Amino acid sequence: MALSLSSFLVPISLLLVSGGYCATVTYDFDVGWVHANPDEAFNRPTIGINGQWPIPPIVATKGDRIVVNVKNSLSNESTSLHFHGLYQNGSTHMDGPPSVTQCGIAPGSSFTYNFTVDQPGTYWYHSHSRGQYPDGLRGPLIIHDPDSPHKDLYDEEIVLTFSDWYHDLMDGLLAGFISIANPSGAEPVPNAALVNDTQNLTVSITPGKTYLFRMVNMGAFAAQYVWFEHHTMQIVEVDGIYTEPTDADMIYMTAAQRYSVLITAKNTSDANFAFVGSMDQDLFDVIPDGLNPNVTGWLVYDNGKDKPAPQEVDAFEPFDDFTLVPVDKEEAYSHVDHTVQLDLKMDNLNDGANYAFFNDVTYVAPKVPTLYTALSTGANATDPAIYGSNTNQFVLGANEVVEIVLNNNDPGKHPFHLHGHAFQVVSRSDEEAGSYDASNAPELPATPMRRDTILVRPNGNVVLRFRADNPGIWLFHCHIEWHVASGLIATLIENPLGLQDQLAGKIPQNHLDACKTSNEPTEGNAAGNTVDLLDLTGEYKSPGELPAGFTARGIVALVFSCIAAFLGMAVISWYGIQPVKAKTG
Repeated sequence: MALSLSSFLVPISLLLVSGGYCATVTYDFDVGWVHANPDEAFNRPTIGINGQWPIPPIVATKGDRIVVNVKNSLSNESTSLHFHGLYQNGSTHMDGPPSVTQCGIAPGSSFTYNFTVDQPGTYWYHSHSRGQYPDGLRGPLIIHDPDSPHKDLYDEEIVLTFSDWYHDLMDGLLAGFISIANPSGAEPVPNAALVNDTQNLTVSITPGKTYLFRMVNMGAFAAQYVWFEHHTMQIVEVDGIYTEPTDADMIYMTAAQRYSVLITAKNTSDANFAFVGSMDQDLFDVIPDGLNPNVTGWLVYDNGKDKPAPQEVDAFEPFDDFTLVPVDKEEAYSHVDHTVQLDLKMDNLNDGANYAFFNDVTYVAPKVPTLYTALSTGANATDPAIYGSNTNQFVLGANEVVEIVLNNNDPGKHPFHLHGHAFQVVSRSDEEAGSYDASNAPELPATPMRRDTILVRPNGNVVLRFRADNPGIWLFHCHIEWHVASGLIATLIENPLGLQDQLAGKIPQNHLDACKTSNEPTEGNAAGNTVDLLDLTGEYKSPGELPAGFTARGIVALVFSCIAAFLGMAVISWYGIQPVKAKTG
């Protein structure tokens, strides 16, 4: 069934603050293994909460305090939670990525997230630990706004989550993906698409009403084209940013993006209508035989009438989100204080596996979580070198206008997400445009679209701007989970001295206990050195570079040569252990 926000029962204690009511919304989450079969094709272990899957939504109102008490009952894996799209103003230590703003929550341990939400909109929460959210640990997070500029335009809200689904556990899939046996870096293709973690979803519709559909792509890999047959969507929010109402017949929603759209029901109940999420198969290196890239649901006006099969579309022609105008009409930042250029590529290292790189560096998590390095190194926290050789680190000054120039030197599409901020999208090229050329840049949009997750097109570029007004440690990364695992991550260390002042004495003891349980240091540089902060001896590093001229094709040849040699040796060994027969005749 569709997620109807009016049906959620959330424990709330009301507090009178500044003449208005705020709430403390508390969730007790016991994270553990369950079994699920959402596409009715394969029953598999899945990460649930409190013995259930799908996991519950988190729902609050702007100004509320959210407290999430997490117990890790997985027994075999550490875990974490990231509240995707929330800026965590003043609470970067609650952002969630292990080795960045916290240590992982070890099996049997507990951890509390506690923060205030000052931004309304459509978000989601998910594990930021290796590969866990595609295994099920992801759900919607909705922040209501009593002062929404669109509150009088609709009658009811409905949440729709779109996702891809794998029959195999991520642990095994990741081991095969980052492997000499996969030198081209081909990503595993999902087995199915889901909506609200099921298929064949029905959504009850009342004639004449207008609905706010909050839509989230919680997939690990696939973007989805979404459309509602014979109904027009009116976009009013993307990634927590209110937009001027804009009509669209079809949208393209990358992994991690969100859209809120208004849909006005027809005045009669003469028929029911399909809506479709269709995975973007351009992302798949190989399309398996029999793969159904679509998931279908229905707007049901009359349960007694048929649910028609969706009509075929001639071509995917989605709305261009670059043209959206924020309601607040924030003007483009015309002056830039700090430019961060990120050149993206995929390549092989000397272990034969394929990795993802920014500026020829593939991300490897440090021994000391980056936040704790920033908090424990005093004035040295402004020196990028102490954060390690493989963290793609950039130190940002207080209130700088920061420009990220992302050049995609890869034939694939990549959805990039920034923690801690929404960004202005001031330029986005067509595919095959090559690297950004500032001397030949298009004119800035007067009021650029803002969001926190954006697609960069194949062999194209995108330019993003934001103000560094939120001290913290913030990741900028591709939100394809395979690319996160293979290192497509940069680390922004924003106003580290201001961060020290902000969080002095405020790191909760249970956060430090998590590191102690995991035997992870909480002081010093990326290698844990507290004496010479420029000494990175012992830091975690990526495999070394391939010899010059060695290519992925060469690795393939090497792999097959090794396999052939292994089989040959096996045959020789088999013959060698056979008993010797006496010669007769």
